[in-house]
Amino acid sequence: MKLSIGGYSFNNTFLEGKMDVFGYLETVKYRYGLDTVDLYNGFFVDKSKPVWKLADEDYLVKIREALDEKGMTVVNFAIDTASLWDQDEEKRELQYQNALEHLKAAKILGAKTVRIDTGGSYSKEENGDFYEMSNEQYEHLVTRYQEYCKIGADYGFKVGPENHMGPSLNPHFLKKIAEGIDHPSFGVLLHVDRWKVDAALGDELIAPWACHIHFGGNTLAMEERATAIAKMLVGTGFDDYWAVEHNAPKNQYVEVEWTLATMKKILGNAQ
Repeated sequence: MKLSIGGYSFNNTFLEGKMDVFGYLETVKYRYGLDTVDLYNGFFVDKSKPVWKLADEDYLVKIREALDEKGMTVVNFAIDTASLWDQDEEKRELQYQNALEHLKAAKILGAKTVRIDTGGSYSKEENGDFYEMSNEQYEHLVTRYQEYCKIGADYGFKVGPENHMGPSLNPHFLKKIAEGIDHPSFGVLLHVDRWKVDAALGDELIAPWACHIHFGGNTLAMEERATAIAKMLVGTGFDDYWAVEHNAPKNQYVEVEWTLATMKKILGNAQ
């Protein structure tokens, strides 16, 4: 089974000062027995800036050396504060420059897929922009992702959004964006069962572009539903990595053990 553990699953442990990026690698390798990781930039950035700034290249090289020493591969690198769209043009430019820096970091880390979000709101209550996508926003997203995909092709990874915020929470908009980009190095980090619009068909609609999968704890707790989603994705030919991502409020080591075991059970039933 191609399995991984989303770094964000330990975010609360990290915030408590009980884990750093190197501890995360040790945990995944020796506690859970995996050779793959989903790195989260929140574990090794300066968060005091308007956008999260990476550590210097020497520190990134140390992370890569730790990965290589353990024979581990970064199957996904999830990047926050580098989203493509923001109503504020100045912030949009800051995030663009941050994205370029993170794409260089992804090369150093040897990432196979990279998640950079579309941008936009998380909820309708903020401004409802996952129900609407202006032509300006659409053109900007397509142009920027095409640029990032060309970089990804040179560096050896796929790049694209998670269905996480803004128009990516609407599978019809995300499909339109993907079709507009039309690049072999574009891929979606599909977080199953997380849509704000047409949730029943969202996963299947976006499956053709899925290059990495996240199952959250809420979905895994509904084994029948989770198994049906996994069977559908297997049926579409998905053959990349399945990751669990569940940032439990406490007992995160045990919670991750549960999600990983449940994911294995579900995939066993889905094959």
